[in-house]
Amino acid sequence: MLALIAGQGALPATLVAAVSERPLICALEGTLPQGLDPDVVFRLETLGSLLTDLGNRGVTRVCFCGGIDRPSVDHARLDAATLPLVPIFMEALQQGDDGALRAAIGIFQSAGFDVMAAHEIAPHLLLQDGIVTAAQPYAKADQDARLGDATLADMGLADLGQACVIRDGRIIAREDTSGTDAMLQGLKASDAKLGMLYKGPKPDQDRRVDLPTIGPMTVEGAARAGLAGVTIEAGGVIVLDRPAVVSALDRHGMFLWARTRGT
Repeated sequence: MLALIAGQGALPATLVAAVSERPLICALEGTLPQGLDPDVVFRLETLGSLLTDLGNRGVTRVCFCGGIDRPSVDHARLDAATLPLVPIFMEALQQGDDGALRAAIGIFQSAGFDVMAAHEIAPHLLLQDGIVTAAQPYAKADQDARLGDATLADMGLADLGQACVIRDGRIIAREDTSGTDAMLQGLKASDAKLGMLYKGPKPDQDRRVDLPTIGPMTVEGAARAGLAGVTIEAGGVIVLDRPAVVSALDRHGMFLWARTRGT
């Protein structure tokens, strides 16, 4: 049986729609998935009890999907089953996002669960090499994409951000903890469509969790910023509601280029 550790956004509901048997939906208190009613709501202080409950329900596989804000820990609410885990997740909470997620994976694997990636459940969420829009990348898009490669590699060293904006051969914005939409909102629009949003996973990140995502809202933000298109790493970025994404890009005369990093 599959359980989703479901966070915010549309990804959890997309995964539910992709499988024939409804998975068990678990949500951290205060972080509810869009369009779904959780079967189990838990706190970090009761994580140990959650692991036992999942095993008792016959769960063998779990998938982390959707955004989760970094929780705080109320030591007064820790239950007995969670106490042995406290040193692990207290150390994890002091790390960056990648380190914290690796710790979470380790906890679930140690409890006997297989941790699956969202794209293993729904392979159609990833794009392979190619351009899926009517509009094509501009003349210097190759050069800008290589700059995007180098920038994300640099950002990955700090475990911060999975996207940047390139215009006129320069990085004009880098994603931080506020996310891609906030980064795009902070840009001044250009009268002409110039530059690209570049998005990809952090180098060496565990791709079972926290793959970068784009959706229709991303397209609208890029359009408002006056960008010519969106470039994503082929096989490394989840595309939510692909038909709506492509339709919106075509409507704005923008491109979507899925590209193998380093090419």
